[in-house]
Amino acid sequence: MNIEWIVIRGSGLVAYGLLAASTIWGLMVSTKVFGRAVRAKPLTWFHESLGLGALIATGVHMVALTMDQYVEFGWIDVLVPGVAAWNPTAVALGVTAFYGLAVVTLSFYVKGVIGQKAWRTIHFLAFGTFLSALVHGVMAGTDTGHPLVSGMYIATGVLVAGLLALRVVQQRSLARTPVRERPAPAEPQPPVAVSASD
Repeated sequence: MNIEWIVIRGSGLVAYGLLAASTIWGLMVSTKVFGRAVRAKPLTWFHESLGLGALIATGVHMVALTMDQYVEFGWIDVLVPGVAAWNPTAVALGVTAFYGLAVVTLSFYVKGVIGQKAWRTIHFLAFGTFLSALVHGVMAGTDTGHPLVSGMYIATGVLVAGLLALRVVQQRSLARTPVRERPAPAEPQPPVAVSASD
């Protein structure tokens, strides 16, 4: 087994694992599974870091594919969906997942420019990205038959589906709650003036 093939397999599994972790972590933050036990900023930073790690690992995966002599992928095969002759559907899903991951991950760095609403809209791409990567891994991955790998695919798929269902239920429940019954955000209290006689 050559080194390129080891890097292709390893980087692909690492990329999927980090993407799945980022998706699950993001859903745990948005569903407030952690409650108020942990501050939101470190949770979001970790979520962003997982996405960035997944993007880097995917880049390594793609570069390694162009170096392998067995299938002979060219740059156009790994960058344009549907062009690859080998397993075209699976490869197209992988390429699509890469672009989705790039857009979602890089949106963290332009959030201040595009605003919270646009950033949230872009973040919905994460679910399509995760699903594309999952199907790509199952269809194209040579390690899919291994119990640990197939277990990872099943466990992450179930976790994402369950947390997404919880998020949808929470959103619908909030939408049905009258505005006057929703908890109001805490308003900052004015400073108390202290007189010289106190």
